[in-house]
Amino acid sequence: MADSILWFRRDLRLSDHPALVAAAADGAVLPLFVLDDTLLRTAGDTRRNRLLASVRALHEATDGALVIRRGKAEEVVPAVAQELGTSAVHITGEPFPYGRRRDDAVRKALQSTDIELLTTGTPYAVGPGRIVKGDGTPFKVFTPFSRAWRDRGWHSPAGRPTGLRWVRRIDGDALPDTAPDERAGEQAALDRWNDFRESDLGEYDDQRDRPDRDRTSRLSEHLKYGEIHPRTLLDAMKGTRGDGVERFTTELCWREFYADVLWNRPDSAWGDLNDLPMKYDDPDEKFEAWQQGRTGFPMVDAGMRQLLAEGWMHNRVRMITASFLVKHLHVWWPHGARHFLDHLRDGDLASNNHGWQWVAGTGTDASPYFRIFNPLTQGLKFDPQGDYVRRYVPELRHLSGRAAHEPWTQDDGYAQGYPERLLDLGAEREESLARYAAARR
Repeated sequence: MADSILWFRRDLRLSDHPALVAAAADGAVLPLFVLDDTLLRTAGDTRRNRLLASVRALHEATDGALVIRRGKAEEVVPAVAQELGTSAVHITGEPFPYGRRRDDAVRKALQSTDIELLTTGTPYAVGPGRIVKGDGTPFKVFTPFSRAWRDRGWHSPAGRPTGLRWVRRIDGDALPDTAPDERAGEQAALDRWNDFRESDLGEYDDQRDRPDRDRTSRLSEHLKYGEIHPRTLLDAMKGTRGDGVERFTTELCWREFYADVLWNRPDSAWGDLNDLPMKYDDPDEKFEAWQQGRTGFPMVDAGMRQLLAEGWMHNRVRMITASFLVKHLHVWWPHGARHFLDHLRDGDLASNNHGWQWVAGTGTDASPYFRIFNPLTQGLKFDPQGDYVRRYVPELRHLSGRAAHEPWTQDDGYAQGYPERLLDLGAEREESLARYAAARR
């Protein structure tokens, strides 16, 4: 037996970690995390700080054994491997375009020194690219994918290796200072999952679209950083029936579907999956008003302000705010997707960007472009008493009930400085439909 390296990336946990099991089978394990300047530079402050908090939690979970090195992975990983004198570096598979290119570069650099890069497992219950249609081609529509995904099933969770020993003779760099974040790390993920199972999972199907009640799992950021594996969640629900369990399983499947789409079409990360020659407007002062939550439409503004304040936004409100940008402001979705990724704690390239394309009507959804969310009717339906709006838009707290969604109907609706409406919803809806018709022609 010989010591080996486990290079952590989007798998910042110790339980249900197949690559850790494989590494521990070789002997003692050197846990390594590479602070990749490219990823840190493009992540945005919110996501960068959330990542660093997760790495700090992993450092504590390994009793300080985690070695942190800053630089390019294709230089850092071979250097650490040579310092250790190992013949193997273990990783969890990476499905995203940048990660795949990075791993190819690391593998090539290691091969020159006769060191293997060994891949075990993925961040998904079923690895991207493994579910295909009968003719071997990938699925492009969610519903048949979800049926195939459920039919295929997934492995049981991998337990922690017994007798796990950490290598402690290699020095690392200091982790940049970050504010304490009790929501980061594997234990926080497990605690959140247990709380959700006990209190909200049973009613998830009924309550998940209500931002005023906030009954969602909030597990997306833990899944993003691999602090918990989706297989752990699915296994815990095994044998449990109910609409809430079925809906939550479906939501996990959406995450797997979008990762599969990105695996098969890496160009869809920042381009339309279904190329539609739509006419879009350049971002201007109205785009800035959308970013700041000052459009004059309370449901949109509440969501955008929640994003800036908390680094998170309720999923129903993500759809409403995204539709407003694309269908009412006529701005191409990547501008909004980038803003979301800059500010979301759970910013995930596949889920975020393909969710935006679903709203824009240029992605995987079979429903055509003419689905346009009306922020007023959506607000009245999913936040009927205006509680969500008042929580994030203080200028409207003096308005009770549904009046918070319609300040223009109240004599004192704008008394606290709330901005007037940026546009006419009906006119811009007709403009979007006209542009769609022109694109179809």
